[in-house]
Amino acid sequence: MRDLKYLQYFENLIQVANNELIVQEKAKGKICAAYVCENTPEPLFNLGNCFGIRLSAPNTGSMDIATYYMTNFMCETARALLERAIEGGFNFADCVIAPDGCTMINRCVENMELLDSMGEGKENFFFEHMEIPLKADENGVELLVLQCKNHILKPLSEKYGIDVSDASIRRAVAEHNALCRLIREIGDFRKEEFPRVTGYEFAVLTLATYLCPKSALMDMLQETLEEIKHREPDRKKARARLLVVGSEMDDVEYIKLMEETGAYVCADRFCFGSLPGRNPIELTEDEDALVQVCRHYTYGGQCPRLMNMEKVYGRKEYVANLAKEYKADGIVYNQIKFCDPWAYERLMGTAMLRDDFGYPVLSVDRPYNIRSSEGQMRTRVQAFIESIEIKKLQKGGEGDGK
Repeated sequence: MRDLKYLQYFENLIQVANNELIVQEKAKGKICAAYVCENTPEPLFNLGNCFGIRLSAPNTGSMDIATYYMTNFMCETARALLERAIEGGFNFADCVIAPDGCTMINRCVENMELLDSMGEGKENFFFEHMEIPLKADENGVELLVLQCKNHILKPLSEKYGIDVSDASIRRAVAEHNALCRLIREIGDFRKEEFPRVTGYEFAVLTLATYLCPKSALMDMLQETLEEIKHREPDRKKARARLLVVGSEMDDVEYIKLMEETGAYVCADRFCFGSLPGRNPIELTEDEDALVQVCRHYTYGGQCPRLMNMEKVYGRKEYVANLAKEYKADGIVYNQIKFCDPWAYERLMGTAMLRDDFGYPVLSVDRPYNIRSSEGQMRTRVQAFIESIEIKKLQKGGEGDGK
């Protein structure tokens, strides 16, 4: 297939924490609100003169300093972010807002604050720590509403004069939804027998929507969508269609590695992915926008943080339904090394999706930067694909992935 016009540009953007588009928006006098978890409502960071950026640490190498403060048994994502903060890589941010999605990301941001690693020379810079629900119910919605008021809306208004009214939230949600619909429409091409967009290309586009000011991406994403609509796909069938599930993944090299083995990554249920992270938020006029946004994140989230049994079992059913919808032949269940919530989720998910839903599952824990174990991961993915191919031969045909 012909290269996408903006692919190289998007690839360059996601290789730098303080990327070109952030620099441009900051030069206009805009406020950058940084956050660290999918459980924080994104539209609330894009109110008025503010734009939200989810922190990542691309091309991470040594994490020795962060390991000194956090020990080597802490999640590599948390350590990579702390290392980058200490290096000064996040000084573009005007605040950092962190939920207690897990204790490790808590320790990461607490160390950023204790070490004065960010905000130098910024009088109004602040850190905020949120409590978020453990259960998807109306009590959880009420908790998230209160936390968003106290730790996002109030400080943004008081420190930077950001408009946090209901009308402002509705405008931000409308802009968020426009971007989500673009990404989901591009992602739907992955369902085709001969897809017009690769899993790697889609991962690059989606990741950019988390790491860059959203308003600066819209025209390029719209043009990319039109380009893909008229793109002639390769008529070569992938060896296997894979659904990738799991924890923090802001390293698109992981997706590229899988596709270099002949697989096709057809769907993405992981942090920084589009499912469910790029689902539009439906608002009605008969209830506060903030409440509806918080309800969307509380009930729609697929993070192991939500521990009521309906969510625990529902997450596996959600993955199985995605595998069916996107015609996956197998599922790759991954976690970042030393990630506690996703370690339990991976164990249960691997067993249930294999035993209860009949899908082949590859279960892996992986480093934050896949290049540190690229050969080992490539071997495991190749072996998994071969096992799927053997299963198809034994069935006497392509089958349906089960």
